[in-house]
Amino acid sequence: MLEELGEADARGEIAQLYDEMRRLTGVRYVSSMQRHLATRPGWIEWAWGAVRPAFASGAAQEAAWRLSETAEIEPLAPISREALRVLGLNGEDERSIRSICDNFIRVSPTNILFGGLLRRLLEGAKPSGAASLERDWTPPPPLDPLPSLVDLATIAPDLRALVMRFSVEVAGEPFVPGLYRLIARWPGFTAHVATVLGPRLDDPRVVEACAALAGRIDAEAARLVAFLPPAGAPPPARDEAEIAEIVGALRSYGAISPQLIVHARLIRNALPAPA
Repeated sequence: MLEELGEADARGEIAQLYDEMRRLTGVRYVSSMQRHLATRPGWIEWAWGAVRPAFASGAAQEAAWRLSETAEIEPLAPISREALRVLGLNGEDERSIRSICDNFIRVSPTNILFGGLLRRLLEGAKPSGAASLERDWTPPPPLDPLPSLVDLATIAPDLRALVMRFSVEVAGEPFVPGLYRLIARWPGFTAHVATVLGPRLDDPRVVEACAALAGRIDAEAARLVAFLPPAGAPPPARDEAEIAEIVGALRSYGAISPQLIVHARLIRNALPAPA
């Protein structure tokens, strides 16, 4: 699996950066791409320092959230509260799943923009800071904290096989996005999601909608990168191969994030209305 520096293991400057990322995106966790960059010496410090003005001003988040609302996908069939109870979910479980979906709907658009800005810097963009990004901005209140991720190595083989249906390759390694590793806490619900959502993974209409969503947010990154301050120190790469590796990982992660937005919204909207 893709190597990451967990939030509980972060120390010093990286712990401070994690805290700021959580505050500015309005969620109580740091996403996988940032946790992966933190395993590479100096990378998360350099990357966050380079793109931080776009997030401190709220310009990145506001644009990403606005553009993510434009995806239109045929909804999943609704699941009744009685069916959830038969699958073994109580009221608290139902609320937790809704909260998990809300977290991914909020953070995934900002991850696309983060990756788009960083990728362009690594590919040679020369921001001039022609327009200031400095302004007073207050992030939204954070959403409820997420439960811990399920360790895929410790779960039953059949459940692991269902979860792995949602795996992709990032930086040459298999990667299961957190949305599915969190839902795996409820095996019955995971089976339901794999059954109703699994066939949508290759549906051309869903694939096209996800690509269009990613394209809209990535185009905003192309516009916004020019307003970043001029680059300071170069990236802490060992060589050009490492830069290419990270650019490839950013592209892969950027292709995953719109899927998470769409899938999280489909799952949440199929749940019964909050009691």
